[in-house]
Amino acid sequence: MIRQSKKDAILELKNTGMSLRKIARTLKVSRNTITKILKDPDEAAPHRESRHEEHVPLIRDLFKECKGNAVRVAEELESRHQITIPYQSLTWIMRKHEIRKRKKRRAGQYHFKPGQEMQHDTSPHQVTIDGKKVSAQCASLTLAFSRKLFIQYYPRFTRFECKVFLSKAFDFMDGVCSRCIVDNTSVIVAGGTGPDALIAPEMKYFADMYQTGFVAHAVGDANRSARVERPFHFVENNFLPGRTFVSWHDLNRQAIDWCRNTSDKRSNGLWDDTG
Repeated sequence: MIRQSKKDAILELKNTGMSLRKIARTLKVSRNTITKILKDPDEAAPHRESRHEEHVPLIRDLFKECKGNAVRVAEELESRHQITIPYQSLTWIMRKHEIRKRKKRRAGQYHFKPGQEMQHDTSPHQVTIDGKKVSAQCASLTLAFSRKLFIQYYPRFTRFECKVFLSKAFDFMDGVCSRCIVDNTSVIVAGGTGPDALIAPEMKYFADMYQTGFVAHAVGDANRSARVERPFHFVENNFLPGRTFVSWHDLNRQAIDWCRNTSDKRSNGLWDDTG
């Protein structure tokens, strides 16, 4: 007989829009079993109690503090309060007590070949450093095929910081793709926009050293801009919630650890993030 925790996991993954094939592969359950559970969810998820429900007020407070990210809630429960709740049990408690609303299923996919494209952009974030809120520029590089992500933070972002960041990013990725999609800001683009953009000579020389090339996406191109900008939503709702930092070095050290140990799970297909 399949355990209730696995039934709950099937329902949770299906609500995120994951396909039956991927659920079966992830949980090592046959598709026939998954179909039976989905046909009768009331029977699959009977009324029950959990010994962890005594922590609901704390879970609710951490959920707000962590901006709705259940993974961060689980991490903070363990690190701050020495309370370990299995992720499946935590999400079940959140659904039962209506702490978290169901996410809408995303539609649409983009397809890239390995090594074909990487995408770079920056976004301003508010972070807490040494007890003070400061404005920081978050720089990101994403591999379009695997969605592997690298981020770092800077007080400002000029061409100097851009070259420093991309050098670290290329090293983190163990290589480069043949082209790098960027927005139309003056850090990399000297003039023009989209197909008519003129890449600044020093940035073109920098790209040539790494045998890649910068390509500015067309203004208003939703297919490009959404792909480039989406990682910042991911960072703001998964890396930053509930975190504080003692220095810029500490901020970027934690960012690298998060990219390597948490974000990379998404690029390995453990999280469903198509769209």
